[in-house]
Amino acid sequence: MLKSETMTTILVKLWQHIHAEKRYKFMLLLGLTLISSLAEVISLSAVIPFIGIITDPEKVLKSPLVVSFAFSLGIKTSSELIIPIAIVFAITGFVAGALRLLLLKISIRLGNATGADLSIEVYRRTLYQPYSVHVLRSSSEIISGITQKIGTVSTVIFSVVNILTSLVLFTSIMATLLIFDPIVAFTAIVIFGTAYVIIGWQASKKLEQNSLQIARGQTQLIKALQEGLGAIRDVLLDGKQAVYCAIYRKSIIQLQKASGENIYINHAPRFAMESLGIVMIAIFVLVLSKSSGGIASEIPMLGMLALGAQRLLPILQQMYMSWSSVLGSKGTLIDVLILLDQPLSSEVDQPDPVPLRLRNEICFKEIYFRYKQSNPWVLEEINLTIPKGSRIGLVGSTGSGKSTMLDLLMGLLEPIQGKILIDGIKLTNENQRAWQGTISHVPQSIFLADTTISQNIALGIPVEQIDMKRVHLAATQARLADFIESRPEGYNVMVGERGVRLSGGQRQRIGIARALYKQANVLVFDEATSSLDNETEQSVMQAIEGLSNDLTIFIVAHRLTTLKICDKIIKLENGKIDSQLTYDQLINEN
Repeated sequence: MLKSETMTTILVKLWQHIHAEKRYKFMLLLGLTLISSLAEVISLSAVIPFIGIITDPEKVLKSPLVVSFAFSLGIKTSSELIIPIAIVFAITGFVAGALRLLLLKISIRLGNATGADLSIEVYRRTLYQPYSVHVLRSSSEIISGITQKIGTVSTVIFSVVNILTSLVLFTSIMATLLIFDPIVAFTAIVIFGTAYVIIGWQASKKLEQNSLQIARGQTQLIKALQEGLGAIRDVLLDGKQAVYCAIYRKSIIQLQKASGENIYINHAPRFAMESLGIVMIAIFVLVLSKSSGGIASEIPMLGMLALGAQRLLPILQQMYMSWSSVLGSKGTLIDVLILLDQPLSSEVDQPDPVPLRLRNEICFKEIYFRYKQSNPWVLEEINLTIPKGSRIGLVGSTGSGKSTMLDLLMGLLEPIQGKILIDGIKLTNENQRAWQGTISHVPQSIFLADTTISQNIALGIPVEQIDMKRVHLAATQARLADFIESRPEGYNVMVGERGVRLSGGQRQRIGIARALYKQANVLVFDEATSSLDNETEQSVMQAIEGLSNDLTIFIVAHRLTTLKICDKIIKLENGKIDSQLTYDQLINEN
């Protein structure tokens, strides 16, 4: 399991999911880091001659490097060197700062772009998962993974880049300080390094615990929002706002507590290290003042050490913060990697196949199905032949297997045993998409996007590719055209979120029109009228009855009157076909 793996292993697996182009850019970023570190070294090295020319110009002129520099400029006296060295010092400092800013900008952009790529890949892999996977998972887990948790991955990527770039800069600056004063530099790195290691060791366990809490909290937060807003009518009707507010409050408080602790752990060492740095500089001043030349002769060295400390402490703090940020995101990274590791079919990137249109009959042969190996059979011994153009009704008590049978018919689920034949051709993974290309599904609850009626009828089709003639034909067949064309906006009328501006019957007719726009020759109505009043249901059923006789229609319904148009009614009980009846026989039986 990922939870038992080290952070390094998790990061390596994340790296493998990053696009090759982005990985190449990360390599270039490290190259830019080396250039930036060189600029830092030059800037730091320029401190000694700059301060020295001010405090002891004659001593500076004894340096072969300075003499060579002065000679090239035609300078003979120390006073003439002040301005050129000041300019060199200022330029090196400016270039070093500019490179650091460029490095920061590129790191942020590259980290965010990589995070976006991973978010797209998670969404893509999720959408392409089989229906059997979707029915067993929580949508709140997926939504939080794609939205909140991927954002954390972007932060982790940026943090890892920060660690690597900071490490290069830290090594370069330390090497420079060691060259000029190895004892002082070595003492400083031992003290500060040991302090950060101890702090990090003590914080690591808490960071990991909080990371798992944050990962759970992000999922619970989305779940609380989905449940409260998704059932808003019942929440308002029953006055349950306080209950859902309490659920949300608990989720957000736990999430913010864990996040706040991690933020504190990230930032707290900075203040202690700054105080320790001031104490160490004071000690170094005292030690250097005892040297043979006195404190005045050591001012250039002190200046370089002070500037070095001013550069090193933020870098150390940045490395520590980045490390703690990565470790504090372990739980979230695990959740994202699970989503990134979702398998994909080899047909994912292939063009849509030619629809496998029904020409003669559909046959169920000895079909058995259950969702898990440990579960009882949902369907058993299903043998059925449906001729093209039939109107088939499915009835049975709740849990009798009606919806599962339709999911098998539509290729959303695969039989555990037995086979489904389309004109004698076995339905398999290879021809599943071709078969689904000729099926349309009208569920009980029609999903409507907050856009126009025409875009809802042609759902999933880019606006510029919508065939308005097909939209009008589908709306006419669904007995919706008169309503649409009576509105000033016509097919451009907005339906509102989840179709709140439409009646139940109008929403169902849009679902029927959507199915007809697809020009499928098998229509599946899964309790599509159960939420409608009797009058509206009759109107919708008249629209269905008036459809072409070439269409094969399956209807699941609780109301017997809904099945009046059916040629044959299949009665399911306990996952088995109990009987096959006509409408009159069904009425007499009840």
